[in-house]
Amino acid sequence: MSVHYTLNLRVFWPLVTGLCTALVCLYHVLRGSGDDRAEPPDGADGGFPLLKVAVLLLLGYILLRCRHAVRQRFLPGSPRLGRHSTFSPRHFREPSLGILLESYYEHEVRLSPHVLGHSKAHVSRIVGELVRAGRARGSPGPIPGGALALAFRGDFIQVGSAYEQHKIRRPDGFDVLVPLRLPPLVALEPRSLGAEPALAPAFHGCFVCALKAPPGASGGHWLRDCKPFADGFCVDVLGRRHLSATMVLRWFQSHLQRSLATVRYSLEGRCRVSLTPGGLEQPPTLHILPCRTDYGCCRLSMAVRLIPAVHLGDGVFLVAPPPPPSPVGPLSELPGGLRTDALWGVNTARQEQKLLSWLQERAPPGACYLKCLQLLKALRDLGARGLDPAAATQWGRILSSYMLKTVLLAVLLREGAPVQGWDEAHLGERLEELVQFLRDCLLRRHTLFHCVLGPGGAAAEVGPLPKVLREAAPVDLLAAFDRHARELAAARLLSTWRRLPQLLRVYGGPRYLARCPPPRSQRTQGFPEDEP
Repeated sequence: MSVHYTLNLRVFWPLVTGLCTALVCLYHVLRGSGDDRAEPPDGADGGFPLLKVAVLLLLGYILLRCRHAVRQRFLPGSPRLGRHSTFSPRHFREPSLGILLESYYEHEVRLSPHVLGHSKAHVSRIVGELVRAGRARGSPGPIPGGALALAFRGDFIQVGSAYEQHKIRRPDGFDVLVPLRLPPLVALEPRSLGAEPALAPAFHGCFVCALKAPPGASGGHWLRDCKPFADGFCVDVLGRRHLSATMVLRWFQSHLQRSLATVRYSLEGRCRVSLTPGGLEQPPTLHILPCRTDYGCCRLSMAVRLIPAVHLGDGVFLVAPPPPPSPVGPLSELPGGLRTDALWGVNTARQEQKLLSWLQERAPPGACYLKCLQLLKALRDLGARGLDPAAATQWGRILSSYMLKTVLLAVLLREGAPVQGWDEAHLGERLEELVQFLRDCLLRRHTLFHCVLGPGGAAAEVGPLPKVLREAAPVDLLAAFDRHARELAAARLLSTWRRLPQLLRVYGGPRYLARCPPPRSQRTQGFPEDEP
């Protein structure tokens, strides 16, 4: 994904002013220190006065600010944001609100590419050393080594919004997959639970993995030879041994703790690291804190989720534990003889990255769909303000970053011409379209399917997929939430959209923008009053 750099005038012009002032002062000092300097004739100016330089720089700054305000005022409006628009308020035709939206993006949403690049490089170095140490240590678990030991594969996969160029606010959270190497005598037979009618919809995105003999292995001898591995990492499901996500996660956290003890001393000069186990509900989190002697330009505290992953092929991984909204927790029996500790989630980040890259290659220069996704995330965060902790947690689960990214992909791909009309001039219209589609999905007017799972997955167009994913049943991402929760989320989304001008004035950009006049109408024009 390409990164677009923009000039921050609020930093650039004060920096230029200070630099020029320093150069003028240095010039006068050096000029005044010469012993044989000739005196200028009467009335002649011996040097360019400092006051003139400061005035010229100030005038240049004022002219550029005025130019920026004029450009924002006369941006072309969207043809769809007319009097009969069914969703968008009139505030996108108001010049003051255009300035507010752009200012909010620049000051509260957009990440500095410099800081993000430094953070990703720092995370890559630290996690790389930890994973290499874990591979060298071997397995400390129930099988202390040998051909049947579970081990780190030796590499790691960086996934998530920070690596897809749509992360917002601060680069302080990252997700990293740590692939595991299975013993040569062990092969897996994964199966999707999407077509199990007796299971709750929250489990339809999960997988189970039965053990099977690799090609050429004898059945009787194989069962006897792999018994130590099966006893240490598997559970019985319907009479077959299945790889347990809970047991693998417990081993993974223990192995990470031992590996961290190995590299902690070598990292002391660069940072302080600690590991927080996630229990059975979350993967462990590596906390990277800047040390006191680190005088780098990006001294950020970062949290890196380290997720154990089993490779299925073609860049698809099974992960432990299953991601939300799949219920995880204490051991329990499920319909059909299944067990919660045998459930795995699926990670298709590689396919989604390829899909975003494929869309970008076909997009015209300046396409704003990633910017729209970032603003949609910011709108979600604004909507969470004022909620009690339980309601805010539910709001964040329903409108998760993955859910919002799937909304973007669904809107881009639903008409066969995914990147038409996504230029900056139509930013408000495209953001309206995303919010409207999301609201319709919450109210069940549209179904939001996983973009990879199932025969109709869009990611199949940009690369091969394992057979188990191609044959999986389509997964409705919002089916795990009850109707009342979805209707409340849709009402909150609409309320946040209608109050967007006020929210941007309160929470976004420089304080001087808060003096912009309010729009003539804060209500949505022509929107059907069918709030739940």
